[in-house]
Amino acid sequence: MRRQVLLCFSMLFLCPVLGQVSYSIPEEMSKGSLIGNIAHDLGLDLKRLKTGKARLHVGNGAEYIELNKEKGLLLIKDKMDREALCKQTTPCALHFQIILENPIEFFRVTVEITDINDNAPIFKMNNMIFEISESAVSGSKFVLEKAIDYDVGINGLKSYSLNPTDNFVLKLNANAGGEKEVEMVLEKPLDREKKEQLTLTLTAVDGGEPQLSGTVQIHVTVLDVNDNAPVFTQSTYKANLMENSQKGTSLMTVTATDIDQGTNGFVTYSITSNTEGILDLFEIHGTNGEVRLIGKIDYEISKHYQLDVKARDQGGLTDSCKILFDIIDVNDNIPKIDLMSTTQSIPEDSTFQTVVAVMNVHDADSDKNGEVKCFLSDSFTFIIENTSTGFYSIRTNSELDREIASQYNITVTCSDEGVPSLSSSVTLTLHISDVNDNAPVFERSSYDAYIVENNTPGLSIFTVKARDADWNQNARVSYILEDSSVNGVPVSSYVSVSADGGVIHAVRSFDYEQIKDFHFQVKAQDGGSPPLSSNVSVKVLIQDQNDNPPQVLYPVQTGGSLVAELVPRSADVGYLVTKVVAVDVDSGQNAWLSYKLQKATDRALFEVGLQNGEIRTIRQVTDKDAVKQRLTVIVEDNGQPSRSATVIVNVAVADSFPEVLSEFTDFTQDKEYNDNLTFYLVLALAVVSFLFISCLVVIISVKIYRWRQSRVTYHSNLPVIPYYPPRYSDTLGTGTLQHVYNYEVCRTTDSRKSDCKFGGVGSQNVLIMDPSSTGTMQRIQSEKSILDEPDSPLEVRLPLFCHSSTLDSGRTM
Repeated sequence: MRRQVLLCFSMLFLCPVLGQVSYSIPEEMSKGSLIGNIAHDLGLDLKRLKTGKARLHVGNGAEYIELNKEKGLLLIKDKMDREALCKQTTPCALHFQIILENPIEFFRVTVEITDINDNAPIFKMNNMIFEISESAVSGSKFVLEKAIDYDVGINGLKSYSLNPTDNFVLKLNANAGGEKEVEMVLEKPLDREKKEQLTLTLTAVDGGEPQLSGTVQIHVTVLDVNDNAPVFTQSTYKANLMENSQKGTSLMTVTATDIDQGTNGFVTYSITSNTEGILDLFEIHGTNGEVRLIGKIDYEISKHYQLDVKARDQGGLTDSCKILFDIIDVNDNIPKIDLMSTTQSIPEDSTFQTVVAVMNVHDADSDKNGEVKCFLSDSFTFIIENTSTGFYSIRTNSELDREIASQYNITVTCSDEGVPSLSSSVTLTLHISDVNDNAPVFERSSYDAYIVENNTPGLSIFTVKARDADWNQNARVSYILEDSSVNGVPVSSYVSVSADGGVIHAVRSFDYEQIKDFHFQVKAQDGGSPPLSSNVSVKVLIQDQNDNPPQVLYPVQTGGSLVAELVPRSADVGYLVTKVVAVDVDSGQNAWLSYKLQKATDRALFEVGLQNGEIRTIRQVTDKDAVKQRLTVIVEDNGQPSRSATVIVNVAVADSFPEVLSEFTDFTQDKEYNDNLTFYLVLALAVVSFLFISCLVVIISVKIYRWRQSRVTYHSNLPVIPYYPPRYSDTLGTGTLQHVYNYEVCRTTDSRKSDCKFGGVGSQNVLIMDPSSTGTMQRIQSEKSILDEPDSPLEVRLPLFCHSSTLDSGRTM
């Protein structure tokens, strides 16, 4: 059983790796070229490649090969250069995997890239130059540069050849690393007089097919025998150099002479200084010794430069000299401003000369070019002071007001003393923080507000508005109603002011007829610390509303007497009967009254003046006209809506007074008055009778109750249990009451006929009771006996027991 488990585990572990296939292809195959039929070689069905989502896994390498799943072919995706992929490494191969899914399988594939002879041997140098003295002996060796062939194997470098071979031959030597060193060996002495210059061709060939080769020219100069070295005219040269000199500027020319003849007297110049970067700044002409500037020099980097110049003749003999350059400063550096400390915000009440910034200014130039002066764009509000060398401070120079300027952009400009002057600037942003230095200001010096009478309490009348030039909490305005009185009444009972919005509300309903206007003060207070405030006067004017009907002054309407206007029967047309007089306590058009005749016994007889209320006849009075004439006049104001009052005018058309009395004795108004009087009299009599009967019932009930209580006390056999009130005290004069009361009670066997007396303050009283009595004694508040019964035939007063005691007024026994 254990072997089977191990076997199954081994098979499961090895199952995904089903095979490996290798291919070999030459390099430089074009894109799309066929590598091989991978499906056939791995024994896979094309359908399996599709369903298994076959793909290539090349790891982190570039993809040079692609899989055609439709045909099961491996193709060249990108041209491959063996030398770029593997350089000199052999063999050169690509390793990747073909991965299938459902189930997961993968196959290893190796594609070896074989070399083709696509690279010829090359020399890095275009030519090789040798200067050989004619005195060189035979056998002298000169090492030549080796050729490079990037191909490998048989396609690699195979051999060298030298042509012509009149004076030199080639010699190949293997070095310690196994590589071949190429040497040119002098086989025949040189003769400068015969041939001063020799040109040889070195050829390198590989072993490929076709064979490729590379060549290089070897130039040999035969030197004359040199026995004199060059000599400079000066050992040290000095010159001044402006730091802004342009590139290519000729600085000086140095000269060295050689007394030899011919080539031995020809001198070349070179700079041999080993100072870093010196060759990037200066160059010297190789033959005439002219020194030129090829770089940019900077006085701030180096103030002096030294060049070591070598003069060499063709025989290799040399001489040297020094060139010293002193760099002259030029104003090419702007002042640098370093803000060491800045203040972002200061309060507007900052003291004079408050420091808002400290900075350091430095100019890398020297002398006048490095002297700096600084100034401000705003020299009125701020000033800049030089506190020490290179250090400046910016201070306030005037009072600050945030409401005028809440922010300052301070531009600092620093310029040097150079010609031309260079400058730099920096801008500081300084915020001015608010201080509560402004009181709220109302939009108006005073306000007039209007409200119609009979308003609803809480109605908004008006809004006062104040603005505070400060900011944030200091500008948050609250409104307060100042204490004052209107007609002796606090103004707060008339109006209120909302603290946030300044809205004035009516606290009560106003009546124009009682008050027409009133004044009060509203204070606006900001939220600063301490707070600032200002007041404004507000006048509220009550506008009239038609809320009062007209009041008739004449004729007077009375309930007890009858008033009639007498019109003689001889009255002519336009006769003035009377005038209705009315007033309206409202004002304006609400008080404009008009009079109209509403009802009349005879409308054809009278008319009423619309504006003046005069009642006049409109025709001649005749004997047929009734004596009693009743006119109903309506008085109406001009308000919206209008209000009215009605008045009844009694007119008697008669020539004598007795006639008038006989006609008006049964007038309806008297009858109505008498009926009303009778009703009230009957109602009053009924109320008085009810109260009288109720009192009798109460008195009788009290009497019966007290009689029953005395009977219960007389027949009771219970012992007497004294009751002491909560504030009772046994010691005379030390109780909780301020006064001492003495009670005197005298009782007989029949308690219903006992006498009870109550004494004044400080008096001595005696309580007399029957020793056999077991009833509870009650306190008596009157000196009169309240238990006497009139039906008792004999009243006997028998004192059986007397006791004097002092009790608090609240004690009951």
